[in-house]
Amino acid sequence: MIQLIVGEKGKGKTKQLLDKVNNEIKSISGNIVYLDKSAKHMYELNNKVRLIDVSQYMIENSDEFIGFICGILSQDHDLQQMYFDSFLKISALDGKDMTGTIRKLEKISEAFKVDFVLSVSMNEADLPEEMKNKVIVSL
Repeated sequence: MIQLIVGEKGKGKTKQLLDKVNNEIKSISGNIVYLDKSAKHMYELNNKVRLIDVSQYMIENSDEFIGFICGILSQDHDLQQMYFDSFLKISALDGKDMTGTIRKLEKISEAFKVDFVLSVSMNEADLPEEMKNKVIVSL
């Protein structure tokens, strides 16, 4: 399953994402990974959540990002949820169409039974039509 938290930059998407991940860690049995563009939010996350600073891995396009995600999944068979803060930035999709990448993430989610929650700096009205039903928070 893929869920989106959407809104313009500075509207509070990261706080929503952090609150969601910190609440979820209390109730799920598997592991959670939080991907971000820096390690800035390290102390705001529950210590059971694995934070990955994606900027350290030289990801230049969305295909490399998908490969990166698959690499993480291959190393942790107990992974249940992944959270992507600043999704467009960490996936190298800033200013590009995210539809193809979201479709690939959906296939990965189904195949490996991992849920993805993405923070996307975009108004809900500007999302591609097929993405609008995935929005859980619009700011």
